[in-house]
Amino acid sequence: MGRYRPPAPRSSPYITGPGARALRRELQQLWRHSRPEVTKALAAAAAEGDRSENAEYIYRKKQLAEIDRRIRYLSKRLDQIKVVDRPPDDRSRVYFGAWVGVEQSDGQTRRYRIVGADETSVELDWISVDSPMALALLGKRLGQSANVDLPESNMRLSILSIDYEAEGD
Repeated sequence: MGRYRPPAPRSSPYITGPGARALRRELQQLWRHSRPEVTKALAAAAAEGDRSENAEYIYRKKQLAEIDRRIRYLSKRLDQIKVVDRPPDDRSRVYFGAWVGVEQSDGQTRRYRIVGADETSVELDWISVDSPMALALLGKRLGQSANVDLPESNMRLSILSIDYEAEGD
């Protein structure tokens, strides 16, 4: 059996302004710092002789391939993204970039921000606009409920707050 995996579905091209700037900074950092350092270390390891048994050479070669893969991804992604830099006209509904306060069916309250796929963060409770939870919340108003179909269960969310002007942006 082969190792073929079907390609992942394309994520939405939307991203916040700070998210786009972070991707550009990462690309610059990879080109200007990480890649030259790894290339120099790879050249030094290659100069040591027999490459077939040179662990440093093999490691640096793999590290350079990972950096190049990330550079290719970021370069393509930055050409595709659409920066959403202003809130929607109708701020009474949940759209991209919103901070949404919800009460879960178990009574627990959480606050999520709907962001682009490249800027999701578990620590910050930033969820991808393509996630099942965000898709269920999009377009809803304050006080409305949303049913989220998760792989292991269903979750009911009641919208407690919608905010487009919050801290950290």
